[in-house]
Amino acid sequence: MIELYTWNTPNGQKIPIFLEETGLPYALHPINIGKGEQKQPDYLAINPNGRIPAIVDSDGPDGKPLAIFESGAILIYLAEKSGQLLPQDPRRRIEVLEWLMFQMAGVGPMFGQLGYFKRQEPPNPPAVERFLQETVRLLGVLDGRLAQEPFLAGEYSIADISTFGWVRGAAQRLGVPLEEKPHVRRWLEAVAGRPAVQKALQILQEKCV
Repeated sequence: MIELYTWNTPNGQKIPIFLEETGLPYALHPINIGKGEQKQPDYLAINPNGRIPAIVDSDGPDGKPLAIFESGAILIYLAEKSGQLLPQDPRRRIEVLEWLMFQMAGVGPMFGQLGYFKRQEPPNPPAVERFLQETVRLLGVLDGRLAQEPFLAGEYSIADISTFGWVRGAAQRLGVPLEEKPHVRRWLEAVAGRPAVQKALQILQEKCV
């Protein structure tokens, strides 16, 4: 059993989607970040960084419970545990890890900063413009890749799961236009249409309120 601690954010959506895709049994424990629950001692014992998501695998590699934080590390661990959504072929595997790290190091931080400065009062137009330009640039990188492959690493993988929520959020909540990113739009619709993705998002919407 995977004990999942999360909230309905782009980072928080990754692990529920993965678990629904693979069928690994899990229990979802909402961590209301608006109320600061991620800073409570019980949760900090699982994730000392005080962020979501985090998991506890009751059946770790040595048969003992294992706590893991950082969404990228969780995705790699669960993919290796389940044998799904991370190819064994070395070339395909490194492609998945490249695009996973692209999200972790670029898409997440830049899109996140854009969201922060767009909500800030009083407004900070230079910061908004700076992170909007970088967000659009990163979307251009994704669009170029997706012009060549149906998914980021060829086949659907943890790289797509990791990136999906951020791109969806940029389009829906941040108002970043995707009209000139046809391959990103096609990919976004393909991922959003997957039954496991729809189920995970529905569960988060119901439980993380």
